Amino acid sequence: MRSLYVDGHSSKTPKMFRLVEPVVAIYCFASFFTFPLIQQYVYSRMLIEGSSDGFINGNNISHCETNQSDPAYIHQKEVQKRASLFSSTLDLSALIPSLVMALILVSYGDRHGRKASILLPCLGALLSVLIYCAIAFFTLPLAVLYLSYVISGFMGGFATFIGGCFSYVADLSKDAQKKNIRIAFVDMVLGVSSGLAGIASGYFIRELGFNWSFLIPGLLHIINICYICFFLEETVQRSEFQQPVLSKEGFTELFTGVFLLFRNASCKKRVVLTLLLLAFMLYLLANFGAVSLFTLYELDAPLCWDSVLVGWGSAFSTFCFVGSFFGVYLFSRCLKDAYIVFIGMTSWIGGIILVAFSTTTIAMMLVRIPLLFAAMPLPVLRSIMSKVVLENEQGALFACIACLESITGVLTITIFSAVYAATVMWFPGFSFLLSAGICLLPFGIIGILLLIGYQERDHVLLVDDDTSTEDGS
Repeated sequence: MRSLYVDGHSSKTPKMFRLVEPVVAIYCFASFFTFPLIQQYVYSRMLIEGSSDGFINGNNISHCETNQSDPAYIHQKEVQKRASLFSSTLDLSALIPSLVMALILVSYGDRHGRKASILLPCLGALLSVLIYCAIAFFTLPLAVLYLSYVISGFMGGFATFIGGCFSYVADLSKDAQKKNIRIAFVDMVLGVSSGLAGIASGYFIRELGFNWSFLIPGLLHIINICYICFFLEETVQRSEFQQPVLSKEGFTELFTGVFLLFRNASCKKRVVLTLLLLAFMLYLLANFGAVSLFTLYELDAPLCWDSVLVGWGSAFSTFCFVGSFFGVYLFSRCLKDAYIVFIGMTSWIGGIILVAFSTTTIAMMLVRIPLLFAAMPLPVLRSIMSKVVLENEQGALFACIACLESITGVLTITIFSAVYAATVMWFPGFSFLLSAGICLLPFGIIGILLLIGYQERDHVLLVDDDTSTEDGS
């Protein structure tokens, strides 16, 4: 299968680049610029529509009532509940299409190229932003947001994009240690971009308001689409023996990649891969669930942050990704991957417990320090799983991961939004304690893998044995 992958010295398009990191940076900046923008826009619209207070306007949501006996405080809490539940229903609307497209597009890349799974989500994001602009400029009903989420789902969404990018990186990284570092670097780019976007979104909302701020991610997606189409080199060449996509065999091939990934594996490989996927899913649930509530938690009393402080909070979170990248870079030289995961999970549990009890701006900013290595588990788990499978199974693996990310993302928003809405009146930090508790489950799963004799070199050998068999045949 080695002939399917482009050799950098024989590329026929020398003006093209094998760098997917700029694509990740631009897409993630635009997406994470949009996420708090939408969340704050929905919160603002709901606050205005239910308030007779004339000084609250669409560009100022910093008014935060702290007097619990004041009717405005009760209204504020009701808006918190409604905004939280509305966010969960938005994500549910994109679940089914994003699941189907993630399985198809990322697995499709093993034979037909990675660029489709990277390009289509960018197109979907651009269409979604255009709908956001229409809603903001013409004050359309918030229900129109469902259309943008469904369109984004049918174009693959965030999980498909990330799955395609990690498959692209896995094609280029053959050495086990370098794969750890390269995947962690992509994760750092993702995190830094999200933090910078958080800062920028706060200032753009304050200076330009919501209407014009929505144009920024649209322009960025256009730049990204041009780079992918004209400058990003493909890592997979079309082979002569592959079936056309529109043929019966080609259509079947799209849906069987993930199934064959498990059917053709040894019993040990299936067990290990299943446990790793479960650990990945549970940690993602704990991590993303808590992070998705940060904006609402920060806007509410007693913190009462404005859009600029929310942006700076996101910026401080980028230190977690930078710290995690250097953590992976250093720890990979002296520790097994499993122990790197343990360090990251411990960092998350300690930090998120402190978040639950943070009631001042300084405390909420400083909790990012114990969270410094919290971003290590996800890229390292991706790297471990990538080492388990063969070269021509990378797309199927990351399609499976992307599918799980879509399911987990929606479950996360649904579960944590509902829990936050139910507990915001008596203890807003309860959801963060729940996240810490859930994180103990993947911690235990990795421990079980070590107890049953899990060794990283076994998985490298699994790949080497299979590839050597192919080379000998």
